[in-house]
Amino acid sequence: MEISSSEGIEDLRRFAQEVISHAGQEALSYYGKGDPYVKFDEDLVTQAELHLTEFFQDQLIAHFPEHQVFANDQEKRGYTHGGKRYLWVYDALDGVANFQAGIPVWGISLALLENFWPVFGVFYMPVTGDLFHAQAGGKAFWGSKEISVSAQENISNESLLLTYSRFHQHYHSEFPGKIRDLGCTAAHICLVATGRAEAAVIFNETYQDLAAVSIIVGAAGGKFYKMDGNEFSLNEFLDGQGIGNHLLVAAPDIYSQIRDYLEETS
Repeated sequence: MEISSSEGIEDLRRFAQEVISHAGQEALSYYGKGDPYVKFDEDLVTQAELHLTEFFQDQLIAHFPEHQVFANDQEKRGYTHGGKRYLWVYDALDGVANFQAGIPVWGISLALLENFWPVFGVFYMPVTGDLFHAQAGGKAFWGSKEISVSAQENISNESLLLTYSRFHQHYHSEFPGKIRDLGCTAAHICLVATGRAEAAVIFNETYQDLAAVSIIVGAAGGKFYKMDGNEFSLNEFLDGQGIGNHLLVAAPDIYSQIRDYLEETS
């Protein structure tokens, strides 16, 4: 979808990449500083998320004051004109358990919508410096390198399936390859987009969690599927409600193979 306002898409994309990079630097001041005497330092995570959200909102007001920011109680509205038709979807931290524990697999995501149509998505991992980005309907990139989902036609013992925590409580698996949980859904999806992983099973996410990475993996040739084989529409969750479905993110050609290896527990 073309940007038709006075701001060109390059200006908006440049802003997105710059602001997410700066937000990453802000996040690093909190990274790995969780209380070592507790399993999960919720206070640190809350403080970091509040700071990073305020940082982004301040930057957006300074550069594009008419643009809107997605909220979890977002109500979809009709077609609008001017700057108000732009909606930014910002997820300050994905992989919070890793973040507070000093494990580098976490990141920040940002998507831009125009009248609720996706324009582009960005996901940045500050510790590793990995930047994934894509324009809707265009190509997907890892830094400056174009990426695409795995072209592998058959699953083998070298294939990689990424999953969420407690996956084995919900599924019996005969997947012949490696199964891993890296603790960050957005990173999992971007690894599918690069072809490093054949698929990812995700659960208990929201529109805000998936808006940016759904654009990236879509541009790389991947899709979101429900476990019954039907394609999944993220826009059904614009109101911010939790996504109760288990979802499989994969290249269309190998979805059915992967699904056949997974049996839901009763």
